[in-house]
Amino acid sequence: MPSEFQVLPSPAIPPEVAIAAVPEDDRVWVPQAPDVWFRPLMFNTVVGQWCNLLWVTKSGIVSRHRHPGAVHGYVIKGKWHYHEHPWTAETGHYVYEPPGEIHTLAVPADCDEMVTFFNITGAMIYLDEAGHQVGYEDVFTKIEMCRVHYEKVGLGGDFVDQFVR
Repeated sequence: MPSEFQVLPSPAIPPEVAIAAVPEDDRVWVPQAPDVWFRPLMFNTVVGQWCNLLWVTKSGIVSRHRHPGAVHGYVIKGKWHYHEHPWTAETGHYVYEPPGEIHTLAVPADCDEMVTFFNITGAMIYLDEAGHQVGYEDVFTKIEMCRVHYEKVGLGGDFVDQFVR
């Protein structure tokens, strides 16, 4: 028996994102720290989530940080590890980081390039070795980092808007 109600999509749904993860234009990569860049894929301002590629071009410590929300990662190229754990995430590996954990991301000496997809909800709270906060990033600060960078490199500050949902 057919239903009396037809379900239609809401016109308020933001458009999907379907883009090449690795951009053809290197200006899309946003500098985060020396030898560290991120490529935004999606910024969800409703739940405080962002998805990006992290690209590191030298070995060593990338950052020590804590997340109040869960993080999912997938290594596309290279490898990395946390000083606090015995495992190494290598090409093709999936990583889940539970909320609240403190970890020190490092690229090992035998790896000169790493690219990892990260899906982050909440924030990145950067810490020094004593556990004191030295920096902070969330979906809104990441958007602003992109806006400033894209303006500087000639893409225009509104270039980042295509990733915001």
